[in-house]
Amino acid sequence: MSQPTQIKRRTTAQIRAMKGGTPIVCLTAYTTPVARLLDPHCDVLLVGDSLGMVLYGLETTVAVTLDMMIAHGAAVRRGADQACVIVDLPFGSYQESPQQAFRAAVRVLQETGCDGVKLEGGAEMAETIAFLTARGVPVVGHVGLMPQMVHTAGGFRSVGHSEAEEAKIRRDAMAVAEAGAFALVIEGTVEPLARDLTATLPIPTIGIGASAACDGQILVSDDMLGLFNAFKPRFVKRYADLGATVSTAVETYAAEVRARQFPAAEHTFPPRR
Repeated sequence: MSQPTQIKRRTTAQIRAMKGGTPIVCLTAYTTPVARLLDPHCDVLLVGDSLGMVLYGLETTVAVTLDMMIAHGAAVRRGADQACVIVDLPFGSYQESPQQAFRAAVRVLQETGCDGVKLEGGAEMAETIAFLTARGVPVVGHVGLMPQMVHTAGGFRSVGHSEAEEAKIRRDAMAVAEAGAFALVIEGTVEPLARDLTATLPIPTIGIGASAACDGQILVSDDMLGLFNAFKPRFVKRYADLGATVSTAVETYAAEVRARQFPAAEHTFPPRR
């Protein structure tokens, strides 16, 4: 009789249970090799639609497709042994109706093997979140600055500065939690509001440009490693400058090739006699 396979990865239930405890460590990942490097250190790996900007050179995330997310989600899942893997639902794949969102989420779960999906939106998405979670789809919510809404929001800017913005973000966050999301990303939101939401909500908050008081933090890996240099958001801390390292390495390689210094004898194959 075969024994059931032991699942070592963190589950969405375990992530939810981290509310108020040791902060949740999250980073984005888009490829198998990078996922393998990040996996031992992270609780959550997010396959974010930010890949449209950092990998494909798009100006926003709006043009990212469901097929793109599935391809990268499957790649990350192959490189993740212990982190909970979450995949973004891209713009246009879930806003039309709960049924559309369910079809998209099922494709993501079945074709990537990930643990859950993330979608942007507050009170207007509560019905969809409730529909998904009632049918077995774990959901991470996302409020505050929502990159998929960049065209109607007037660009990438911090939010929560006015009383009206603050009230809306509060309503959105509570609606997402009440609808059944197991965690909530708070992005680009003024610090006191993010801190207060963390103290108020029953689910973990994961901050990006929010507050150190959030239950966890996430950054785009390419930002924090210095691989994406088109711009640097205020909330990003550069933990390495790998872009400069890559540039220097390639410059040295190019010089050696042009000088016929590479390949040297140790990099070629002598004949066997």
